[in-house]
Amino acid sequence: MKRAFHSMLLGAIFLAALAGIIPTAQAAQCPPGSSAGNFGFALTGLVILPTGPVPIAAVGRATLDSAGNASGAESRSVGGGFADETFNGTFTVNADCTGTATLKFYESGQLVRTSVLLLVFDNNSREIRMVQKSLQLPNGVFLPVVITVEARRISVQDED
Repeated sequence: MKRAFHSMLLGAIFLAALAGIIPTAQAAQCPPGSSAGNFGFALTGLVILPTGPVPIAAVGRATLDSAGNASGAESRSVGGGFADETFNGTFTVNADCTGTATLKFYESGQLVRTSVLLLVFDNNSREIRMVQKSLQLPNGVFLPVVITVEARRISVQDED
């Protein structure tokens, strides 16, 4: 009899715990504003030119605000050609932690490209993984790219 009671009690505790977990799992994983902060990033990949693929790499810093604005700077190398760039644009984040960013990049104040990136926020919005969807030059030409970006929060005050 005692054994049956203990089994029922454990079963009830398990069901109560499970019932408490299910609503939490269905709640928004990336609440509005949770993605705001300062991030450091590294980018690698290829730009596909008519003459063939060219390697690209960059490091930089980005600031995301709770209104969906992004800005920052990067130092990049494309096929060995180095440049310092600034960027600004917008981003969106969905409740499932996916999103999109559209960024305009400038060298010495001149627009050099517009990039669209697909995003996934990870680790409680402390990290962002990205893949570049498109790269458009100022003359309207699109260049194929295979570029990934990894970003991490860099400021302690950005933490929860």
